Amino acid sequence: MRGGVLAIAVGSATCFGFSGSMAKLVGLGGLTPLQAVWVRMAGAALLLAAILAVFRPRALRVPRGRRGFFTAYALIAVAGVQALFFLAITRLPVGVVLLLEYASPVLVVCWVRLVRRVRLPRAAYAGAVVVLAGLGVVVEVWHGMALDGVGLLLGLIASACCAGYFLMSDGYGDDVDPLGLIAWGMAGAALVLAPLARPWEVPWSAFGTSVTVNGRTIPVLAAALWLIVVATVLAYVTGVTAVRRLSAAIGSTVSSLEVVAGAVIAWALLAERLGAAQIIGGAIVLGGALLAQTATSGVSRTIEAPEAAHRPASPVASEALSRSLTRAASAPASVSDGAD
Repeated sequence: MRGGVLAIAVGSATCFGFSGSMAKLVGLGGLTPLQAVWVRMAGAALLLAAILAVFRPRALRVPRGRRGFFTAYALIAVAGVQALFFLAITRLPVGVVLLLEYASPVLVVCWVRLVRRVRLPRAAYAGAVVVLAGLGVVVEVWHGMALDGVGLLLGLIASACCAGYFLMSDGYGDDVDPLGLIAWGMAGAALVLAPLARPWEVPWSAFGTSVTVNGRTIPVLAAALWLIVVATVLAYVTGVTAVRRLSAAIGSTVSSLEVVAGAVIAWALLAERLGAAQIIGGAIVLGGALLAQTATSGVSRTIEAPEAAHRPASPVASEALSRSLTRAASAPASVSDGAD
């Protein structure tokens, strides 16, 4: 049973890994980054809502008093992650943007310590320092910021949104269905992004064309459908299914494969290559992020244990722990989470 669930988790990370490459292919077809993210959010919301309406209609019910939370989730965990991720990959390689988003556990550690006033194990702080050191290697600070500065800033803000995804997902119980939350989050993100993406100006004729990249000709419609069905709906559904049955530490470890999958897919489809500094720095970032995340999740379990008799356990919290290392909006996003 555990082996099957791990396989589902690996599949989820791989599905999320397609996000950046498919987005770039859609962009090459003529859509702007914001138009691409709007098509992704709107398409995924319609598809997931239709599936839930038929097979799990109760999941679409918004509990009383939760509208504000659902709105914040759509704005930060989905729209923020996804839009910023899509904008960042227009200026940086997909793999680098994914690595930048993996700084989110550092922000979570800082929030828990400074805002919630919770003392954390030294491993949490050590992980934060390791992540920052790894990011320094990724951006090659010794060359005076070799990577695009605007792209770097967008990637780091996306990381903050990923942290927001984790923090918002860490405090609610079973009254919120995770799939319903994802569906409404995507729908809300599409609504919020509409004035910026201007979907009425989307060149819909582009979906009837093809783009040639790295010697391959790929239909834009096929890339868009893959982005919606595989890299969004299937990725989220399999992620929730797997992490509900795995511990936070194992789920986080497996979900980190999205970085590897994203870089490999971008290399295979787009001929994007990471330099030695990005590869080495990426390994450091992943190691530090996992160290900080594992320590934080351990503290979370310790703090919440006395409260278990008073409120239902939140399986979504486990999903958030893993998705804080991966990406909506979500992105998101992803956002990961997503959030990218």
